[in-house]
Amino acid sequence: MPKPYPEEFRRDVVAVARKGETTLRQVAKDFGISESCLAGWLKQADIEDRHRAGVTRAESDELRELRKRNKLLEQENEILRRAAAFFARELPPK
Repeated sequence: MPKPYPEEFRRDVVAVARKGETTLRQVAKDFGISESCLAGWLKQADIEDRHRAGVTRAESDELRELRKRNKLLEQENEILRRAAAFFARELPPK
């Protein structure tokens, strides 16, 4: 998989494409990227600028972190449940 393009490069390409002076095909060719790549960048830029509905990159990153944290908490709860069950078996009945 090729390395992702720098964010500054993406912003510059999107800005040129949004000017509308040339076709998207020509902009993509001038910058050495595919049309589909440029279309994806334009779509994501519209989402980031709130011109289109969707999940922003910041929201996506936050959701990823929250899912990771949730998984960790679920694992910790499972460990505590097992420990409680283990120690409950060790106690003599009343």
